[in-house]
Amino acid sequence: MDNLKNKIKKKKLQIGIIGLGYVGLPLALNFVNKGLNVIGFDIDKNKTKKINSGINYVNASPISKKFTATDNFKKIQICDVVIICVPTPLKKNQLPDISYLIQTVRTIKPYLKCGQLICLESTSYPGTTEEQIVSKIKNRFTVGKNIFVCFSPEREDPGNKKFKNKNVPKVISGHTNNCLKLGKMFYSLAFTTLVPVSSTRTAEFTKLLENIYRSVNIGLVNEMKIISKLMNVNIHEAIKAASTKPFGFKAFIPGPGMGGHCIPIDPFYMSWKAKTLGYNSKFINQAGKINTFMPKWTVLQIVKNLKKKKINLKKCRVLIIGVAYKKNIKDDRESPAYEIINLLKKQNIKALYHDPFILNIKNTRKFKNLNKYKSIKLNEKNLKNFDATIIVTDHDKVNYSKIKRYSKLIFDCRGKFNFKDERNYQNIISI
Repeated sequence: MDNLKNKIKKKKLQIGIIGLGYVGLPLALNFVNKGLNVIGFDIDKNKTKKINSGINYVNASPISKKFTATDNFKKIQICDVVIICVPTPLKKNQLPDISYLIQTVRTIKPYLKCGQLICLESTSYPGTTEEQIVSKIKNRFTVGKNIFVCFSPEREDPGNKKFKNKNVPKVISGHTNNCLKLGKMFYSLAFTTLVPVSSTRTAEFTKLLENIYRSVNIGLVNEMKIISKLMNVNIHEAIKAASTKPFGFKAFIPGPGMGGHCIPIDPFYMSWKAKTLGYNSKFINQAGKINTFMPKWTVLQIVKNLKKKKINLKKCRVLIIGVAYKKNIKDDRESPAYEIINLLKKQNIKALYHDPFILNIKNTRKFKNLNKYKSIKLNEKNLKNFDATIIVTDHDKVNYSKIKRYSKLIFDCRGKFNFKDERNYQNIISI
């Protein structure tokens, strides 16, 4: 422990970060920018090749020549700190899929050594750190004495210009007091504020609580959106009015569905864990179901209105505006746009898309035939060639005045056009 302490104090330590996606790569660059030595690990050779060529595929931040990436996990043995940032998705039945974490621990286990600090940042159910890391290495090490284990959940918010990972308070926990002490020392090298909690389970619970809070509130406002349509009320006008109350109300904005790696997934991790303990978390489950239902509801509204306009669905062509899961980023993980495209296709409606951030769509675990889609130009000719334009993601870089002027029909899923536009322009339908 003293040896690692000294290395941290002197900033003479080797950090290894496993998983170079939207969490791992920004985290790695954060440590590199603090003058620390970092090796990135990923099983995707294409990612490691891009990083070693200086290409940042997550955001526009430059990649230092001091930062290298590899798929050779033997190099774990030269690391003083190992941070795990691998995906934790859902299975088709919405049960937790921690197979990436299990495989990572299995891969690195032969190369672990005394004196290392292992930190898990991947989001998972309370108890994961104990079950999948501590229990797997305790036959070789004594955790808290000759090896140290922490959990510190990521708090990335892609596209947020105000809060970057380095200035967001960092929740930190340890399996033992010694683990927590080392974890605090280590993360203080790159983070301004640390929030220590009493156990890894508490930290895991905290991460899920944060995202379930958002999921539940988004689920509420999405359900209010459905009700507002039945009552012929513009939900965005109502939210704007409600937001003038200086207390007791925080505005959440409805949409055609949720995306990103956290909000659509984390609630189901908590509800699954609660169920194993004998409790059915009705409130969490219901919010998740409403949010998952929104792409289907959106398409039902689109189809209903197309039929009302007497548009032949078999010959219908629509233009999707935005396939990123939120505006002004190129992150399309769990994007509702893909579910909408898929559902439209089942109605024999051909959908193309425009997105200034995502020029080509790659296949995902859920949608296997997306790589043929490419962003088309947003111009007068293209807009006039479609029967309808559907605003799924409201990027600021999109020319909405052009959309309003040349689109035959507009389905506004994001409240981009205000309620006065909807009343004054018969071709604008808020859904």
